[in-house]
Amino acid sequence: MSIIYLIILAIAVGIFTFAIHKSNTSLAAWLALAVSTVGVGITALLCRIVVRGNDGDVLDQRFDWLPDLGASFATHVNGMSAALCLLASICFVLIILSTINKNIEKPNSFYGLLLLSFAGLIGVFIAWDAMLFYIFWELALIPVYFLCSMWGGENRIKVSFKFFIYTFVGSLLMLIGLIYMYNKTPNHSFSYAAFAQLKDVLTAAEQQGLFWMLFIAFAIKMPIFPLHTWQPATYSQSITPVTMVLSAIMVKMGLFAVVRWLNPILPEAGHTFSTVIMALCVIGIVYASLLAMVQSNIKKLVAYSSIAHIGLMCAALFSFNDIGIIGAGVQMFSHGINIIGMWILVYFIETKFKTKDMNQMGGMAALNPTFAIFLVVITLANVALPLTNGFIGEFMMFNGIFNAKYLNGNTYNVLFTVLAGLGIILGAVYSLGMVQKVAFGDVKDNSLTKENTKFTNFEFVALCIVTILVIIFGFYPQPIIDLVKI
Repeated sequence: MSIIYLIILAIAVGIFTFAIHKSNTSLAAWLALAVSTVGVGITALLCRIVVRGNDGDVLDQRFDWLPDLGASFATHVNGMSAALCLLASICFVLIILSTINKNIEKPNSFYGLLLLSFAGLIGVFIAWDAMLFYIFWELALIPVYFLCSMWGGENRIKVSFKFFIYTFVGSLLMLIGLIYMYNKTPNHSFSYAAFAQLKDVLTAAEQQGLFWMLFIAFAIKMPIFPLHTWQPATYSQSITPVTMVLSAIMVKMGLFAVVRWLNPILPEAGHTFSTVIMALCVIGIVYASLLAMVQSNIKKLVAYSSIAHIGLMCAALFSFNDIGIIGAGVQMFSHGINIIGMWILVYFIETKFKTKDMNQMGGMAALNPTFAIFLVVITLANVALPLTNGFIGEFMMFNGIFNAKYLNGNTYNVLFTVLAGLGIILGAVYSLGMVQKVAFGDVKDNSLTKENTKFTNFEFVALCIVTILVIIFGFYPQPIIDLVKI
């Protein structure tokens, strides 16, 4: 089955949920869960087809769309895009499981917007036409803006506006760059093939200018230092299920765009600026890690942790080293699973403690030992302990950075590797410190008991899925490696 049908299904059901009567509060959630579960099946089958490599009609599709503008509805699925489509489907299943039976205002609108963003994300990962890519990019972002502004903390309007300004500026720069490249193609086409030929047409100055237009748009979405300032406040003020979308999946849009659209089309500019980009990435790793260490707000701690992880992935992509790029692809999948698990636990903590301040928490291991087990396993995966799914991708990325090409001097290879490694050490410090504050010590809230700190069945299932994936791909990561390198 073509993955295009999944996009159509998500959009159709998403629109339908807006029309569901307000009294039927659970139907929208179950519809969203059904669509995302179907998505897991379709994308898992797609991954198998990609590995077997014997069905081009499914992996590559093209329909006439706007022929007068040189735009078509063209899609292409390779290993990394298939892995990210599978990740998005799994993550949306986990997000919806974590929200069922929770008191969410306007659930029909909430789940409808979630499904529209899901459709946009899948479209970004498979688009093979620049115009189509841009439209899906916006389709993924616009619902998330409304999700951020309509649900969350008291300052959500302010931080959502900042998020909108950042993403609007980035999208505008990207659109200008795409239009410029479109006009440089011989047949005025938005097709990927036409854009790929521009590396032999554009001058060095044109490549460099276009590189920064596109990279800024992608870096805002990741985000990369110093374009990260929208992220901690947005993550903290958004309702946690929306933060899951932003942190686990949406950041991958920027990383994937670098792999598919930036470095292959503007390679010389990428080589020229690889030292600068990698320097920004490692600065961001250390900077975000240091900020995470001093946080008492658990959502901001996890937000800064995410900046550090994404910085390492971006640095590996600009190593222009095969093992580093494959490692980044593996880590995109692993990080998405791990950070979803972490956010589900944070959502549970918020619900029980009614606070984000870790200084007011403690004793969850005594109240709910299963919680402590999940927290320790997912935290260890997040800090890339060997035999967890976070290890192999991180190992490959460090190898890629150490052997990076096009750096201005071999000294940078060692320097960037050491600084990135420092971020990993700091990550272990603040992550294990968070476990200590939340799970152990004395219970500070006397209203909490073993009875009212139990998981719901849906939360338990979601966390079991995360833990199983952490362990399976920790012991045997080869299927993901085989997939993303295609």
